[in-house]
Amino acid sequence: MAAGIVDIVERELGGRWEGFLAEPAAGSRAAGVLVLSGSSGRIERDRCRLFARAGVTAASVRWFGGPGQPPGICEVPLETFADATGLLRERGVTRVGMLGVSKGAEAALLLSSLSDCADAVIALAPTSVVWANVGPGRDGRQQPYRSCWTWQGQPLPFVPYDSSWAGAEPDGAPVSVLGWYERSLEVHADRLRAAAIPVENADADLVLVAGGADRMWPSVRFARELADRRTAAGRSTAVVVGTGAGHRTVFPGEVAPPPSPHFDHGGTAEADAALGAQAWPHVLAALRGV
Repeated sequence: MAAGIVDIVERELGGRWEGFLAEPAAGSRAAGVLVLSGSSGRIERDRCRLFARAGVTAASVRWFGGPGQPPGICEVPLETFADATGLLRERGVTRVGMLGVSKGAEAALLLSSLSDCADAVIALAPTSVVWANVGPGRDGRQQPYRSCWTWQGQPLPFVPYDSSWAGAEPDGAPVSVLGWYERSLEVHADRLRAAAIPVENADADLVLVAGGADRMWPSVRFARELADRRTAAGRSTAVVVGTGAGHRTVFPGEVAPPPSPHFDHGGTAEADAALGAQAWPHVLAALRGV
């Protein structure tokens, strides 16, 4: 067994949660992380294993598209994620973190701004504002646009998408939606203030990781806006940027996902891995509180 890598135990979750949990087989389990996917909605088993091998208990759950859940990312209760952190506390975790990718990062950042359920938040390819729904709500309708999230039963203010935008990719080519998000920010500039994620209110340690070649949305711009809000409030933030990286960060020990046939995530496998290697020490330090 390589130095710094620990044996782990893992199990599929049942009952209330469809999900997965991995933890160190022995030793301290003081640090834990709830791993949230992006709009894929997948349960992040491999990433949980990666954290467990680094000595961090990790859980991942399905948070939309499952029984009793919205079929899309539409008015998803943020309490879902607060409740899921209980899976870690049940395992003896005393310092709870959340790691989210893209839409998962949006949820984690919002929740940390509204509650104290997390001690650390790692946001990969983050956004600085709340967006309109991705997919249908419980009624099966995608439009009119609604918020992705609710808190205490109330939808949160959001930025709608610009319905006039059309991508320029050839038919059949993976689509970059970066221009769509940038155009939506311009068209709905009057909505930005109300939809801003108030990270200045979060007590959690914050790590923001963004790729300068992200083709899904302007994550570097968003990361800097989030960090500026924190700085103005006298709070520190770790910001890790990879100039040539795209929307998907690949940590050391992870296998880079294959290119999507549908979306252009930007970056290269090498740049995404370099960003992950640069961010990894900051991620572990935040989760461990060191």
